[in-house]
Amino acid sequence: MLTALTADYRTAGFDVLERLATVSAQSLARFVSERPGVRGGVLLATCNRFEAYLDAADTAELDALVAFAAAEAGVDAAAVGGAATQRTGPEIAGHLFAVSSGLESLVVGEAEIAGQVSRALETARGLGTTTPDLERLFQRASRTSSAVQQRTLVGTAGRNIVRLALELAGSRFTEWSSVRVLVIGTGTYARATLAALRDHGVQEIGVYSPSGRALRFAQREGVTAVPEAELRYRLATAELVISCSIATAPILDADRLRGARSVVEAPGRQLIVDLGMPRNVQPDVADLHDVELLDLETIGKHAPLPELQAADDAWALVAEAVEEYGADQRATTVTPSVVAYRSHVFDLVDQEIERLRRRGEATDSVERAMRHLAGVLVHTPSARARQLAAAGEAERFTDAIETLFGLVPAVDAVEEPGVDLAG
Repeated sequence: MLTALTADYRTAGFDVLERLATVSAQSLARFVSERPGVRGGVLLATCNRFEAYLDAADTAELDALVAFAAAEAGVDAAAVGGAATQRTGPEIAGHLFAVSSGLESLVVGEAEIAGQVSRALETARGLGTTTPDLERLFQRASRTSSAVQQRTLVGTAGRNIVRLALELAGSRFTEWSSVRVLVIGTGTYARATLAALRDHGVQEIGVYSPSGRALRFAQREGVTAVPEAELRYRLATAELVISCSIATAPILDADRLRGARSVVEAPGRQLIVDLGMPRNVQPDVADLHDVELLDLETIGKHAPLPELQAADDAWALVAEAVEEYGADQRATTVTPSVVAYRSHVFDLVDQEIERLRRRGEATDSVERAMRHLAGVLVHTPSARARQLAAAGEAERFTDAIETLFGLVPAVDAVEEPGVDLAG
């Protein structure tokens, strides 16, 4: 069964989310390997949410996951349990589809989350922690996100956390083209930051990378790389500093910024924007004279209410996708019975062909005709089985093949690759 543990900016304080952000996909893979009752897991961790999806034997594994995540994050298990929501059953699909579509984001309609959901699945694949059920869930989430982005106003809004941060920063700057900007980080948010800055007309942009990737990133993006030797000067003279690194420890604090500002004679007013999770900038920088800090918690307080921004048709698409996903999931419950029936029919055909071969009567045309007949025989029952399963009546088909043919499907039977249940 699929279960999930989710926490976001609405259910958890940013201090708890910041700590949970240190739990990695590799950590979850270790949890999966250590728990016999857990078949797989996918971790979706972004700047304002922590979500772990499990394919587990029962919901008790979520309690174990709470304890594990708390230990990994270095926080009390009660704090994680109080901040996180345990999800099971149909609500999991509805939640993930809405998340992937940007409807549950800090800024509704943000574009980055769809890619983060896709990458979460890819990472789990690389770690060997996906399962067929998790694959179907996340793939359907991605398709739903694409439909919402392409067919609704939410998809064309073009809003995201970076752009909202610049909107909030706009009152501090009268002429964006002359603003000196330092970007710290070279990942997804850094690229989104550059795009937003260029849309605002910013011309002077320097990029610094704590991991040393600034030069290659700057050459690719057409901006200026800031080496370590120039960082203090750039920190002191930048009017806007945007930090969006995936570093797990703070990059900037009051002492470092104070030291940097001391290298110039009269440092001006500065706005520091921290988009990191965990936080890249310590809150004490706001105590410095002429320095203002805008972090995710502050941005969240200014984010538009979902009810005012999310389009009704976007939610309708999500609801439609959830219903289709549910029907597909119900259809999979009849798979073992269909496999048993198909195997029974084709085994009988194989036996008859072998009998004809021994008698020298099995020509190629006869074999093709018999296999074609077998396909015709299984087509309609297989299609009917899928219809019954989608309606929640899979047991009618299972009972029928047991009554007629004495077939009891194996409980661990899976659909054959490339085989359509409709025949």
